[in-house]
Amino acid sequence: MPVKLAENEYGKSRVRLVKVERHGSRHELQDLSFDIQLSGDFTAAYAEGKNELVLPTDTMKNTVYALARQQPLGEIEEFGERLTGHFLSRNPQVERVRVAISQNSWARIKAGTREHDYAFVRAGEERRTSVVEQARSGQPGPAVRSGIADLAVLKTSRSAFQGFLRDEYTTLEDTPDRLLSTAVTAEWTCAPGVRRYGEMWRAARQTILEVFANHDSRGVQHTLYAIGSAVLERVPEIARIELALPNRHCYRVDLAPFGLDNPNEVFAPADEPYGLIRAVLARS
Repeated sequence: MPVKLAENEYGKSRVRLVKVERHGSRHELQDLSFDIQLSGDFTAAYAEGKNELVLPTDTMKNTVYALARQQPLGEIEEFGERLTGHFLSRNPQVERVRVAISQNSWARIKAGTREHDYAFVRAGEERRTSVVEQARSGQPGPAVRSGIADLAVLKTSRSAFQGFLRDEYTTLEDTPDRLLSTAVTAEWTCAPGVRRYGEMWRAARQTILEVFANHDSRGVQHTLYAIGSAVLERVPEIARIELALPNRHCYRVDLAPFGLDNPNEVFAPADEPYGLIRAVLARS
């Protein structure tokens, strides 16, 4: 039976990098993870086991370290662009490079009111993310997406869920005032030529936090739409934003069997199952 290699990609995943940039006594820290994928003319490697055109994935790992040493990393999107350009310029058999970067968040430890110069504390599970893709042909430059993952937020009021569809299997009661807990994952596409990656990321993150806190939520979908609309309004360079909000349920505990009331004070968090709400908002 004749077959052909319809698609292919290979690369190195979970390449970990901690970069320290020393400016006198004050140090800057970046904690990153990379997933690198190459695609192109590798039919001989798959069909015949010929590896003459296969760049080892170990070389990809070493390239991350070497380029990290040669100059300051800058924004993660900028470093992703340097990596994609490097692999394309040296490997004519490669048609497309995809680099996904995840950055862990560290904050400076405070000694009194002063931030320490070189001591840090992990700031939760939140991560800054970026995906940079560059093809040899078909686009003028790399396509860049930026985002944030696992931004855990919770509020104890101004959140409701009621008036929903019911059938014979519905047991959920209307909730006019509930805890709303989620971990926001967002990814946005920038207009071509945009370079102020860090400024845009900070503006988008602050918008997500402010809208989540101040929005009178009638449901997770309602809050998601408000967040996405506000990001598009406040950051004009963002053309499209994808948001995913898992509903981290906190159920009010029934204390009546113990002769106690529960005026929305005692809750039992449930890890699973959980609702997952996802949507893409774009400029019309």
